[in-house]
Amino acid sequence: MNILYAVLILTVLGGVFGLVLSIASKVFEVKSDPRLAEILDSLPGANCGGCGYAGCAGCAAAILEGKAPVNACPSNTGEKTARIAAIMGVEVKPVERRVAFVRCAGGDRAGHKFDKYVGLTDCVAAMKVAGDGPLDCAFGCLGLGSCVKACKFDAIHINSRGVAEVDREKCVCCMQCAAVCPKKVIVSMPYNVDIVLPCANKEKGVQAKAHCAISCIGCKLCERNCPSGAITVSKNVAVIDYDKCTSCGICVEKCPRKLIVNIHDTGKVAPVVVA
Repeated sequence: MNILYAVLILTVLGGVFGLVLSIASKVFEVKSDPRLAEILDSLPGANCGGCGYAGCAGCAAAILEGKAPVNACPSNTGEKTARIAAIMGVEVKPVERRVAFVRCAGGDRAGHKFDKYVGLTDCVAAMKVAGDGPLDCAFGCLGLGSCVKACKFDAIHINSRGVAEVDREKCVCCMQCAAVCPKKVIVSMPYNVDIVLPCANKEKGVQAKAHCAISCIGCKLCERNCPSGAITVSKNVAVIDYDKCTSCGICVEKCPRKLIVNIHDTGKVAPVVVA
């Protein structure tokens, strides 16, 4: 009989608590905006972080709250971005497409401190060897693929010269490759450019030349001959201002190292190798 009473009491208590919880869930219910799920469904789901938020859910919430534009996702298609704009009842403002770019072309043309690196196939791990890594050039791409592993769009690979190279057609400029690069040689640049300069070596000419057969030596011939003032030498390395560049190609002709290239002429982001 005591067992029966105990069962009855527990049943009644269970019913009472269930009723209280049911009422509480209605009273304290936080109603979510149905547009959130629609926006999230219109995002790619890659969670690459290229929008600056913690994954697609964070991006969707920011768009809904008006903290981010409807085209905040760099990897989204035009159709899906238009869908998000329709959900939010706004127009899509055009955004200049950008891609990642590796400021190094040394690879097999760069000197090495020792014959062969033996260790983890990881750039950060290699940086722990001999200070700045196995290369003579302290600013060069190590070519061990940390950026390749970080890219969720298969847009960056190690080329035949041993340097990371971006596939401009696949790149969405999420810049996760740049985030993991210990050398910080990966930067963002406009997609619609012709002239590129793949070097970040800040050493003076003699040292730069000794450490890499095709590095910029800061000679300033490009700077002196650029009619629009779009290329300047800063900290011993030439830098292009794409807001001023007219793609005239004079810097390409004047560069004694043949480092500056017009990628639409060559079909690749690689300097012309000189003897």
